[in-house]
Amino acid sequence: MNPRSLPAACTQVRPARLAPTRPPCTGGGVISAPAREVPMVSDGAFGPADRLTLTREVAACLRARPGRGAVAIHDRLTGARFAMEPDPGPFPLASVAKVAILLGTLLNAQAQGRALTGAERVRAEAMIRRSDNAAAQALAVELGGKEGMTRRLRDLGVDQTWPQTAWGTTLSHPADQLKLLDLLTSPDGPLAVENRLYARALMTSVEPSQAWGVSAAALPGEQVAIKNGWMPVRAHGGRWVVNSVGHLSSDSSDLLIAILTERSPDTETGIRTVQEVAELVISAMRP
Repeated sequence: MNPRSLPAACTQVRPARLAPTRPPCTGGGVISAPAREVPMVSDGAFGPADRLTLTREVAACLRARPGRGAVAIHDRLTGARFAMEPDPGPFPLASVAKVAILLGTLLNAQAQGRALTGAERVRAEAMIRRSDNAAAQALAVELGGKEGMTRRLRDLGVDQTWPQTAWGTTLSHPADQLKLLDLLTSPDGPLAVENRLYARALMTSVEPSQAWGVSAAALPGEQVAIKNGWMPVRAHGGRWVVNSVGHLSSDSSDLLIAILTERSPDTETGIRTVQEVAELVISAMRP
């Protein structure tokens, strides 16, 4: 499972401000399979030609980085969407799976007509703010483990995420993680306003050492609600899964983004990949 804090080398990675032009990817490596665009509806100023250009740029970016990566983004102000991922198959979520556990915990309390208990609040806050694994495990068990989480996700229309007994190995696609972010943050979603605001408070106050990832593309004044995940995978020779999902919002922005990667040689390399992809796609999607 994921460490409770990043290794010392990774705590030095700090979110970079968005450059005026699209930043190039750096570094060497190969993507494990050709990248393909996932067909999605695109509205507003982000049209088919823009999507084609961005598809090529993201593919080139990932080819320049070690391992494999995928991204999905939704601008809720314009309706524009973009997603691209390489074959084959879904990605392990690592601690990004905690977003679904948080949503499930809040919905479970709502269904019982109550607020979170004191113990649930302590665990939820540790799980999101510090990425505490023991807290996540306790909440996942209360939700029925693998079977209970699967039932709840399917009831919510999240059908491309596959919970596992070891919740960090849950498999998913970026587009499905956008569904979860939307359910967690939308005023039209299933959460009562107090629970939605509580989830936002947790995800906007993660430990500074864990505030990397999609936050690298935030502009001054934007609020960033984020959850990251990182873990080595024994089946991949100890190479790292490094993921980042989040909501960037202000009076003039409302962006949901999910970036999933695997097979990075170390966490710092994975973080750089995630941040470069985030800056690339978010700069392309902004009006």
